[in-house]
Amino acid sequence: MFIEFFRRLANRTNDIRIKPKLIVSFILVVFVPVLIVGVFLTLAFRQNVLDQATQQVGSNVDRVKSQIANIVRMPLEVSDNLLSDARLMNVVNTQYASTYSVVEAYREYRDIRDSVKLYNEIHNIRFYYTNPTMLDNWEFLRITPEKTREPWFHQAMTEDGIRWQYVGDETKGNRKYLSLVRKVNFPLYRTSGVLVITIDPEVLGSMMRQEAFDTMIIEDNGYIVAAKDGALVGKNINDATFNSPIAGKSEGTYEFRYDGKPSRVVIEKLIPTSSRNGLRVVSVFAVDSIVGGANRISLLGLAIMLVSLAVAWGLIYLTSTLISKRMLLLHKDLNKVAMGDLNVISSVSGNDEIGMLSRQFNNMVVSIRGLMDEVADSESQKAQLLLRQREIKLKMMASQINPHFLFNALESIRMKAHMNGQKEISVVVRMLGKMIRQNLEVGNRRIAIRDEIEVVRCYLEIQKFRYGGDRLSFLLDVDESCASAELPPLVIQPLVENAVVHGLDHVEQGGFVSVRVYRNEEGVGIEIKDNGSGIDEERMGSILRSFDDMEEEEQYRIGLRNVHQRLIMIYGESFGLRIESVLGEGTRITFNIPTGGLRHA
Repeated sequence: MFIEFFRRLANRTNDIRIKPKLIVSFILVVFVPVLIVGVFLTLAFRQNVLDQATQQVGSNVDRVKSQIANIVRMPLEVSDNLLSDARLMNVVNTQYASTYSVVEAYREYRDIRDSVKLYNEIHNIRFYYTNPTMLDNWEFLRITPEKTREPWFHQAMTEDGIRWQYVGDETKGNRKYLSLVRKVNFPLYRTSGVLVITIDPEVLGSMMRQEAFDTMIIEDNGYIVAAKDGALVGKNINDATFNSPIAGKSEGTYEFRYDGKPSRVVIEKLIPTSSRNGLRVVSVFAVDSIVGGANRISLLGLAIMLVSLAVAWGLIYLTSTLISKRMLLLHKDLNKVAMGDLNVISSVSGNDEIGMLSRQFNNMVVSIRGLMDEVADSESQKAQLLLRQREIKLKMMASQINPHFLFNALESIRMKAHMNGQKEISVVVRMLGKMIRQNLEVGNRRIAIRDEIEVVRCYLEIQKFRYGGDRLSFLLDVDESCASAELPPLVIQPLVENAVVHGLDHVEQGGFVSVRVYRNEEGVGIEIKDNGSGIDEERMGSILRSFDDMEEEEQYRIGLRNVHQRLIMIYGESFGLRIESVLGEGTRITFNIPTGGLRHA
């Protein structure tokens, strides 16, 4: 279906003239892809800037959390010390007889005052007590009914543990501060009090003013306890009049309108050590402030891209017009030739493809005129050639010898030798006839290894007869499990012939050739080995190079090369011949045949 569609599309395209074809191709191949890529890159660039800004905001939030953890660490340590302070327990639970004794106890107990002076993070420390004999001062305050009705104080009295809340300080004109609030129990006296440690707002404000983005710290009840914008401190994000989109948001990254601008907000929570609640760190940045530069760069890039496309459009239009005009001139000249005018000379110039086509057209017209003059001579030469071919065929038929004549003649010689008592000659002639028949009947079919080995046996017996004496002996060792495996014909016999003719050429006595067929991991392994004169390194290199040479003329290499190339053509590169030779000791040739008989990569 798709092939048919593309075929019809190609046919339809072939019907369009070059000028509109070039213009449409420009729109589809250049204009549209460039616009798509430009828009995609612009959006990707914008998103990348946003992601980097979000990552930076996340890093800033982590840094703020780390700084807050350092700020609240000292108040936590002070509260832990006061929780186990025996002197504080005595001051709060002693029943004083006079005002002087109370004042004297306050004067001697300096831990609270010293902590406020020592640690910059601590703005004030207050302890609320229930002892009726004590007096209120800036450090110790009586628990009043009004105080117990305040939600934060009631929660502190009913629950153990540390809480971080934004509460007022009556010693500072009821100004609210981020405070550590915890209940302090005195089991020995079965009494308790409430410890309040306020964090210095200037420390928090100084930290927030260093942030690059709008950042704020919000406690559990929604109060902003510190912010880069100081005007936000003290406001509650849950207040309907504040109308903050941050209200009710948990940890995460959000996108919404903040102060009327599209913004991205990162919220993370910090729970100080041993605390029942924690703080939220919120960082906000306006999207336009981040991507403004990216948008300007994108618009500039878009403008440059549009100008470039406009220039390219003009060039394409001009080029297509020039090409069409020259093609029309060449088309008129072609029509004249088609009408039989062979005196036409194209006037289209130039070194481009159209100019080359024009010159080739002129050459073609000249060639046609010359060919027309040669037609008559060609016809007569053709007749003479046909006559010559008939004569050659007759000579070839006369020179052919019927193969059956060869077999019958050899059989007659064998019978004559047998009748005359020449049994050895009879056997050799029979083997020769078998070899000739095998070679003449070779085709594309594969043969069993046992049949190939039988041809090898006949060849070696004939050579042994020729040489006489002890000059040649041989051994054929065939694993019976491999005998029925098939291989291409005339693979082993040429290698054995090479071993006898070239390997044992200079051996006058004791020449030995062995052929071994065995099972291995590749399938069937075949080894041809002789104890001849061997091959020196120079000749070995020449033989190996000849394996890839299609024009090798030396006879002793043709057999090896043909066998090697047939093996790799049928079975693959790894199944070619492997030759090992030691000069003066002999040569060993091995190769493998896969049992499946298929080509391997």
